[in-house]
Amino acid sequence: MNWVEVRGSRIRHVISGPDDAPPVVMLHGIGRSLEDWEPQRPLLDPDHRVITLDLPGFGLSQRLPAPVTLHSLADGVWATLDELGETRPVHLMGNSLGGAVSLRMTADRPDRVATLTLANSAGFGKEVTLALRLLAVPFLGRPLLARLDPRAARRVERSLFYDRAHVTEERVALALKIAQQPDFAAVYLEIARALGSFRGIAARWRSELLSQVAQTPKPTLIVWGDRDLILPAGHLTAARAALPHARSHLFRDTGHMPQLERPTEFATLTRELIATAGS
Repeated sequence: MNWVEVRGSRIRHVISGPDDAPPVVMLHGIGRSLEDWEPQRPLLDPDHRVITLDLPGFGLSQRLPAPVTLHSLADGVWATLDELGETRPVHLMGNSLGGAVSLRMTADRPDRVATLTLANSAGFGKEVTLALRLLAVPFLGRPLLARLDPRAARRVERSLFYDRAHVTEERVALALKIAQQPDFAAVYLEIARALGSFRGIAARWRSELLSQVAQTPKPTLIVWGDRDLILPAGHLTAARAALPHARSHLFRDTGHMPQLERPTEFATLTRELIATAGS
């Protein structure tokens, strides 16, 4: 593991590829970790500087000394990149919550974003799985998170993939390890409640953020898995309407993490986007 200290907190990260190659930054979803992007590394790092990290307070990273919001997570990623010495415009990729963080980063610092790839990203619709809506209910979320035993962790993993072959013992063990981190429950609940409620993902922050991103459009790719049980594939239609300049692609027989279930096809699409931005 590699660690960097950011504002007194330890942030876990992995960097591979040539130092002088175009930088690619990949961000994971809620309650997840940088491992969700690892299949992309060997497909991109021969000619890109690939940076993955555990978002502050998630994975094995410590939380930063601030309330957990999209703004603070985005700011934390920028601060991490500064500590790593990466100040060039980055090719930013985000899955689920990581997509919303990527959108926030783009709105906050458009000068530092070269391209934007969103994989089954939060931010385009109200609908979200019941399990996440329940966590936003006061006095209910923490007990639910405390019950994450091997059986529950395996059930969560199964909800993420169409192909159950990806539900491995290694993934289940990592999910349990992450859930045992001291900041896990508090950070999870803070961001879940900041983004929505039992009724779903709140409209106000979504509309404001998408309007800001559309004002400084970047070369953008939006992809979805048609069998997503977390954020329904119908959100792709809303995404196309919100960011009409973006390319889009729907993966067949694919769940919530196409970068994992369809690694080669995903990398091909992102390489095309990056090449276009550099032409």
